[in-house]
Amino acid sequence: MKLKLHRPICFFDLETTGTQIARDRIVEIAILKIFPNGDEESRTWKVNPEMPIPAVTTAIHGISDEDVKDSPTFKELAPKIMDMIKDCDLAGYNSMRFDIPLLAEEFLRVGVDIDMSKFRSVDVQNIFHKLEQRTLVAAYKFYCGKDLTNAHSADADTRATYEVLLGQLDRYDELENDIKFLSDFSQRKNAPADLAGFLVFNDKGQEMFGFGKYKGRLVEEVLDENPGYFAWLQDADFPLYTKQTITRIKLRKFGK
Repeated sequence: MKLKLHRPICFFDLETTGTQIARDRIVEIAILKIFPNGDEESRTWKVNPEMPIPAVTTAIHGISDEDVKDSPTFKELAPKIMDMIKDCDLAGYNSMRFDIPLLAEEFLRVGVDIDMSKFRSVDVQNIFHKLEQRTLVAAYKFYCGKDLTNAHSADADTRATYEVLLGQLDRYDELENDIKFLSDFSQRKNAPADLAGFLVFNDKGQEMFGFGKYKGRLVEEVLDENPGYFAWLQDADFPLYTKQTITRIKLRKFGK
């Protein structure tokens, strides 16, 4: 099986200091870039998160403060990472809930403006859960007939995710070998408007608040009704991509 691609797709995986998108940092990123002709390019970077890695997290992925103390920071790596993923589609395992929001957050922290809506994204876990309900280790065994060694190594997880997607295409006739189809199929039900889930779409595709006193209200309406709420949101502890999305909604009214 070979993926039918109109442009390159980057399978990627992150190891991090934790699971809080607005606070935690990347300690390792692996990218496997697949070109339409089948060629591959693979890069893995250790990243100095500029914060301590909790022992409980090190116990999961095996990366300690000592391992990354001399590694480049994300700010130093950002141009290389962006150069590798620009004009590509993205794919990962649980990427829509975690890896994509956190990657966007890291770019914004270092001043790199990124609009994730310009990337088609395929979440192999969502495809798996819709069709089989398993974990990555079980998915790799189920679709590829192999045991996943070095689980929670970004490089091993990235390669396994790519192979699992190929296995899914082989197994399910209802899956089309087309990135747009796979991206649409792997979207979560009621996918958030801001990656992190603070903003959601209604059935007309309009952005609504998904939390707080304005939950269920249109973002545009609330910002018109209570202009001070925008300033509060910008100062509060929300992910940068959420704040950027709210800003875009606000500016959209003025045609900017």
